[in-house]
Amino acid sequence: MSNPDPSSRPPVYQAFSADGHTARWAPWDQPTDDAGEPVHEALTIVWENEAWTASGVVGREQVHYILRISPTWHVRQFLLFRDMEDPDLWLGTDGSGRWGEMNGAHRPELDGCVDLDLPCTPFTNTLPIRRLPLHVGDTADITVAYVDVETLDVQPDHQRYTRLDTHRWRFEQLETGWTQEFEVDRFGLIRDYPNLFRRMD
Repeated sequence: MSNPDPSSRPPVYQAFSADGHTARWAPWDQPTDDAGEPVHEALTIVWENEAWTASGVVGREQVHYILRISPTWHVRQFLLFRDMEDPDLWLGTDGSGRWGEMNGAHRPELDGCVDLDLPCTPFTNTLPIRRLPLHVGDTADITVAYVDVETLDVQPDHQRYTRLDTHRWRFEQLETGWTQEFEVDRFGLIRDYPNLFRRMD
C-alpha cells in the first residue's frame, strides 16, 4: 500500500505554543491616543483546560473579548466586555450550530452559524482559516454569527473564504458584496487587512 501523496493534503499552519502567543494590530489610518501612541489591539492566545482561549483588548472600540475555542478551532463560548465588570454579551454553542446565551436562552436566529465574526478585530477571520481544510484554489461558504459591538445585535452573516495561495486568502460577505484579500502568517493570523488593520509585530 502506497503512502498518501503529501501534495494532496491542504497546507496547514503552524501550531501555537501551549505557553501562549501574542499579536497586535493598529487601525489602518493609525489613530493615536493622548500620548501620541497608536491605538491598537493586543491579542493573547493560550492553551488551558484542553482548549484555546483567545483574549483581545481593542483600544479604538474600547472592548475586551474572550473566545473559547476547541482544539479543532470551533467556537465554544464568546464573551464581550465593554465598560462593566460583567460581560455585556455571553454566547455559547454546542458545536452543532445551535447557539444560546449563558443564562440558557436559546438564540434560534443563530442556528446554523459555525463561526463568530467580530468586525473590530481581524482575529475572528483566523477561525475558519485554521479550521477549513481548503487546498489552494478551493472555496467554502459559511454562516457566522456577526456581532455589532455598539448595539450588541447578533445576526447570521453569509461569508465565503477562498484560499488563493498557501498564505493568501479572499474573504467575501455574500449579502453586501464586500470583498477583501489578505496575507496571513505561519499561524494563520492576518498580517495587514487593507484599509482596516495593520499588523504591528
